[in-house]
Amino acid sequence: MAAATRKRAAHEGAPAGAPDRLAATLALDEPVGRVRLVSPARAKALEKLGIRTVRDLVTHFPRRYVDLSAVRTVADARIGESCTVRGTVHEIKLKRPRPNLPLVEMALVDGTGTLMVTCFRQPWLMDQVRAGDVVAVAGKVEFDYGFKRMTNPYLEKVEGGQAAAMIIPVHPATEKLSPAWMRRLAENALAAVRGLYDPLPLSLREKYRLMSRGSALSCIHFPQTMGEVAEARRRLAYEELLVLELFLMQEGARRSAGRTPVSHVADGPYLRRLGEALPFSLTGEQDQARRDLLAVMAAPRTANHMILGDVGTGKTAVAAFGLAAAADTGGQALLMAPTEVLAVQHGRSLGPLLDAAGVTYDVLTGSTPAAEREAILARVAGGTTDVLIGTHALLEDDVAPRNLTLVVIDEQQRFGVDQRARLLAKGEAPDAVYLTATPIPRTLALALFGSLTLSYIREKPHAGAARATRVVTKERRGVAYDAAREALGRGEQVYVVCPLIGKGTEERDAKAAAARDEEDGAAHPVVSIESEADLAGDDVAAATREAAMLQSSTFADYEVALLHGGMTAAEKKQVMDRFRAGEIGVLVATTVIEVGVDVPNATVMIIEDADRFGLSQLHQLRGRVGRGEKPAEVFLVSASKQDAALQRLGAMERTDDGFELASFDLSLRREGDILGNRQHGASGLKLVNVVRDGRIIEAAHADAAALLEEDPALEAPEHRALAREVRILASHADAPSGG
Repeated sequence: MAAATRKRAAHEGAPAGAPDRLAATLALDEPVGRVRLVSPARAKALEKLGIRTVRDLVTHFPRRYVDLSAVRTVADARIGESCTVRGTVHEIKLKRPRPNLPLVEMALVDGTGTLMVTCFRQPWLMDQVRAGDVVAVAGKVEFDYGFKRMTNPYLEKVEGGQAAAMIIPVHPATEKLSPAWMRRLAENALAAVRGLYDPLPLSLREKYRLMSRGSALSCIHFPQTMGEVAEARRRLAYEELLVLELFLMQEGARRSAGRTPVSHVADGPYLRRLGEALPFSLTGEQDQARRDLLAVMAAPRTANHMILGDVGTGKTAVAAFGLAAAADTGGQALLMAPTEVLAVQHGRSLGPLLDAAGVTYDVLTGSTPAAEREAILARVAGGTTDVLIGTHALLEDDVAPRNLTLVVIDEQQRFGVDQRARLLAKGEAPDAVYLTATPIPRTLALALFGSLTLSYIREKPHAGAARATRVVTKERRGVAYDAAREALGRGEQVYVVCPLIGKGTEERDAKAAAARDEEDGAAHPVVSIESEADLAGDDVAAATREAAMLQSSTFADYEVALLHGGMTAAEKKQVMDRFRAGEIGVLVATTVIEVGVDVPNATVMIIEDADRFGLSQLHQLRGRVGRGEKPAEVFLVSASKQDAALQRLGAMERTDDGFELASFDLSLRREGDILGNRQHGASGLKLVNVVRDGRIIEAAHADAAALLEEDPALEAPEHRALAREVRILASHADAPSGG
């Protein structure tokens, strides 16, 4: 890799004769076909990895590294540990234990013993490796059938007794492009951008002792030591975060540019009466969140505030003070919820408080009768309705408030960026308040929502009943159903959450499993279900059969009802109303049970295929039980044998703290999966881990704010390259796929 070392030395501050720096910088965003050896066929293969430009290729970072300098003999290789072993191929065979499962098995000898190597789904190795070849393999050592073994290790042929480099980067690859080809193309891409401008101002590079961008790119792709990898990653992660924070902050500023913000009244009569009407005292954290909210609403600038609270912490009660403040100011408020069930429930819970405070309100959903809807719209347009609570129905053009000064969006992650923007566009410059029960650690909140102010509510207004969570195997699921029958016998109610994934998802899972095999069995779980949208392909007929089976056998003495995504809003409401009234004993739900559904008499929840869900979602689901005075039980049923999946579910048994679970969940995921593909702007982060990189996130957030305070449009000469990076991220975020 001497050539790569020379390239690294020639990057920033390249000698005379080096390519023009501006041309090299602009080359980043040219089609990947410009890179040497990227033929049309290879460009097509790269596109499957999401690589369309030169930038995509130089930021297609290695997923791991193989350190060939730390070689062990077969005799010294310890079982259960990862290491590198070098030896001679004594024998190599292609086997097919199943028609679609080719595997290559080779015996590696080094004079101290024999290491058996098994490579699944890599039949091409038979063309590349022969008996007598010297190879180095790196992976986890296991012991089985009398031999030390490695399964799907990294494998490198050693020519002339010496590997090409001591540290080998392993880039994510495809069937058409091997890791070796990905290394070659990455090296050629680096050559195409040699000498590019560094977007980070020199003052920031000096402040944190960061290497240049060119050096960092070379070091992360072709390091000489693992220390270089760490320094390169630190530099590039900081750059990713700074650019994202600048983008988010400028976007927030653009929303109110040229508009007149509202300074809300924070001590008016409606607010006072609301405080007197509350049937409970606010907790310390609720009161702090109330003061935070009223402070940002009273400020002479457009508020962007998020209230983050675990399930049952009383975020809606805090938001009610914002609604009252809007009324005190002579303005109106819109409160949008993701489902009709939740919107109606907000009307039911907030209504008496608003009535007592003298604040007028209406509830508008997709199933509101036409005549009633027309009357509501007239009151909203005339300004006689202070607060309009509703679903996506609020987004319709004919919902036209006379003087909108506040927008509250509940479970904001369930709405797209465009939907949130459309709601805010119904006023001159309304304050925006977002509520979420998804526990987001502060560092992730800063990374996702850099322009927002934040309030956290962790403590619950009342301790509630005890709630125990247990993980049970498919074979022992009878324990869960016995507990459910006992609860029904006591007059209590039961949820059975049953994804019943359809055929299309099974195929996706099979492909994901194959990808895990090819990636050395990476210990990151594949999380299939994060929202109702992920269950769109459910087999409703199978769900109906499951509910019928439970009705005829397990729960024959009680009424079993079904709730699934194919039902109309009216059908869902009817089922939920009957369940809430206690007429239904067991509710089988194939979709996510709406956040906020409150049935205190439901004390047992059984979640089938629990390993398919994210931890934060499992936590929200179990928040549906234990809402009254009776103790509750949650059973997570899993057929998984994967250590990583079971480890994740085990965390649900250990803690009931949603923020702790969210941090644990994030720590297990690949960096690229942390922000998910639904969050606009998130595609810019490839190296950041919000658990590990908390200090970098905090620093980038503070630095972005300071830069924009000094130079809001980033027009200074030293900021122009940085401004270009922000514009490029903005163009990606505005693309149809981002949101």
